[in-house]
Amino acid sequence: MKVLFLNPPSFEDFDGGAGSRYQATREVRSFWYPTWLAYPAGMLPDSRVLDSPASGIDVAGTVEIAKAYDLVVLYTSTPSLMNDTAIAAKIKEAKPGMLACFVGPHVSILPGETLDVCKPIDFVVRGEFDYAVVEVANGKPMAEVAGISYRKDGRVVHNPDRPLIHDLDALPLATEVYKRDLNHREYEIPWLQYPYVSFYTGRGCSSKCIYCLWPQTYSGNSYRTRSVESVVEEVKLILKYYPDIKEIFFDDDNFTEDQGRAIEISKRIAPLGISWGCNAKVSVKYDTLKAMREAGMRVIMVGYETGDQNILNNVRKGTTIEQARVFTKNCKDLGILVHGAFVLGLPGETRESIERSIRFACEMDPETIQVSLASPYPGTKFYELCVAEGFINPTSLVSETGYQSCVLNYPGISSAEIFMAVERFYKKFYYRPSYVYKVLRKAAFDSEERKRIYREAKEFYGFIAKRREALKGC
Repeated sequence: MKVLFLNPPSFEDFDGGAGSRYQATREVRSFWYPTWLAYPAGMLPDSRVLDSPASGIDVAGTVEIAKAYDLVVLYTSTPSLMNDTAIAAKIKEAKPGMLACFVGPHVSILPGETLDVCKPIDFVVRGEFDYAVVEVANGKPMAEVAGISYRKDGRVVHNPDRPLIHDLDALPLATEVYKRDLNHREYEIPWLQYPYVSFYTGRGCSSKCIYCLWPQTYSGNSYRTRSVESVVEEVKLILKYYPDIKEIFFDDDNFTEDQGRAIEISKRIAPLGISWGCNAKVSVKYDTLKAMREAGMRVIMVGYETGDQNILNNVRKGTTIEQARVFTKNCKDLGILVHGAFVLGLPGETRESIERSIRFACEMDPETIQVSLASPYPGTKFYELCVAEGFINPTSLVSETGYQSCVLNYPGISSAEIFMAVERFYKKFYYRPSYVYKVLRKAAFDSEERKRIYREAKEFYGFIAKRREALKGC
């Protein structure tokens, strides 16, 4: 079979499929690479990865492209499920007899429910879908493919689970597929240098954070890694294929979970002279940060989540506010820029805890921040807690325009209050005189920086205006 691996068109700038941790429209244009789709595509020479949102391809254009294929594999998410189902239906109308498959965390947790609701879909793959899709494409009978759920004689059949992949070196390099199918200049993250390339050096995370979607539903609560040699090979390949690349990002959930390995990779890529970044927790040690900085690491993304220790304890983050202070000071001392992630609406949130988080963010003073609403995705401990306690509103996780909705009501604070606190959080952080001065100083000496700041400011104000429209969904 010819296979199309599809990140389907959705809301404008909806950063929600195939490799993203943020399933909603973003504050400013932001697109991660569809890395998960690249691995099985690399094992099927006649395949193609189509990232419609990043490429700006609409539904009609996507359907026209899909007609050339025999199997379409759509990466879906909880917020985009019905939108993606409608697109699958249009594709199958255009080419009757084509097979359609859904993959991703949502179908991994709710395979039967997905097949019951999403009639155009022929089968789903639970968990890692790399080899399962390849086996179906190569003609293996569905009854013999581990990890899939499908319809047979009017009922849903669940084949035995497929074990997690531990030999990650056996998978193709995602960069080979990027080069074949994607335009690297369509991918941009505001806090990374443009253009950039991201990929995984490992899968899974051993942390037990109750709100984090991927480890609990999809990639597993253990950190499985590629060899250092394999990682270095891919970095070299990126530099060969993309001479204009300014930065590489290691998109593992927590690249520094194995700090010895992080140091070894740092040493190996240091002679290549490339700027890079990674995801980390505030528990990473000074010596590890120092080794990474000396090897060219410019930026690190860290989940502060909140400035309230009780909330950190509630979500089993496994870190402390004091660790965050030490981590941030170490980064500043070493000249590492920090992109800090915060989440409003986690269990235990109050008006006072939100204010503590805002003050804490200003105290930490990272280079940039992102502020998200807590989303209780099916399959997470967070979802189970919210259902048991009656915290969830019967509201979609995103509005009709793709913006995050607040679906949580806690004692003493409403969903609307939590929703509006995101705007207040951003303004309190970015409107500080010291921050404004820093931005203006950068812009004064760099014309490209001026253009970027103007564009992102325009997008941000548009984001705020549209979020207010979405407030009625809270």
